Order: sequence, then structure tokens, then C-alpha cells
Amino acid sequence: MGTRHASVDHLASVGISVLRGALATNILWIGSLKFKQYEVENDEPLVVPSPLFSRLRKKLGAQRLNRLIGVTEITLGSLIAAKPLAPRASAIGSFGAIGMFLTTLSFLATTPEARQQGQGTLSLSQLGQFLLKDTVLLGAALLTAAESLGAAHPADAGGRGDSRQRRGTKETAQGSMQVGLDLLRRRLAPAR
Repeated sequence: MGTRHASVDHLASVGISVLRGALATNILWIGSLKFKQYEVENDEPLVVPSPLFSRLRKKLGAQRLNRLIGVTEITLGSLIAAKPLAPRASAIGSFGAIGMFLTTLSFLATTPEARQQGQGTLSLSQLGQFLLKDTVLLGAALLTAAESLGAAHPADAGGRGDSRQRRGTKETAQGSMQVGLDLLRRRLAPAR
């Protein structure tokens, strides 16, 4: 049974590492593309009908807005990747990514081109399908936020013994994620 638990912990540790690396890479890569003119043009159908971004576009211009988005994404991706050195900063990056993905998912409602014309609301166009994948990235950001919080606050285990969260001096991904989830639950729970 101990070997089985160790393999599950190892699989969870590898999984969260791959998830964190992939999330950071996606955000960094896409953020760096925001400085290209074709990306400014690609974002126009999303930005123009958005109540928030259309105002920002009017104030900053399309190119500056895209650069601002790019700098934000590069910052968030870098923070997420920094978890081994700065778990609190990584949690902040993950929470920023949560906000970013919720924002991009709002484009499903505000962008007419996200749906196939004449096919109904649930018939997504290629652009809509592209936006929908942000639900997976949102889930990744939630998990990396929980895992980073667990690593930043190992003492907040909620009464659990140290052996469940640590193996020697190295935290398991499953343990630190559980600590992070427990910490979030306690902080979000209504006061009694």
C-alpha cells in the first residue's frame, strides 16, 4: 500500500509540474506574440465588441492595448513559473491568470463572431472554439494557485500532520495542493 501511495504522489507531482510548465509556457508565448502586428489584427474581433476592452482600445489604441496585454501575460507567466523560488508570487500569478481567463471567456458572450451565424447560440465558430479552451487553462490556473498557496503556507495544513504534506524536506504536489485547497476553503468560508 505504501508503494501505491508513493506512485500516486509521484504521478501527482509530475502532473502538477507539467501543468505548471505548460500553463506558464502558453501564457508567456502568447504574451510575447502580442507585440506582433498580426496579433493586433487577430485580437480586433474580440476587443471591439467588449465593453471593457473597447474603451481601453479607444484610449490607448489597438497596438498599445495589445502591448499592455502582452506585458501583463509575460508577467503572469513568469510569476507562475517562479513557484520553486517564490511560491507566494506564483500564487499571485495564478490568481491573475484566473482573472485573465475569466475575461477571455467573457468574449464568448460579447463577440458575435464566436458563434456560427444561423446555427444557434451553442454552435461555436472556430474563434468560439479557440476561446472555449480557456476553460481548461482556467482549471490549470486554479490548481496552480492552490498548489502555490500550499507551498507558501505549509503550516496552514488545517490540523494535518507534517508527514502528509512533506516527504523529508520536499513537499509532494498532492500535499501542497491539499494544503492550498484547505487554506482557500477556510478563507472563503462564511464566518460562524
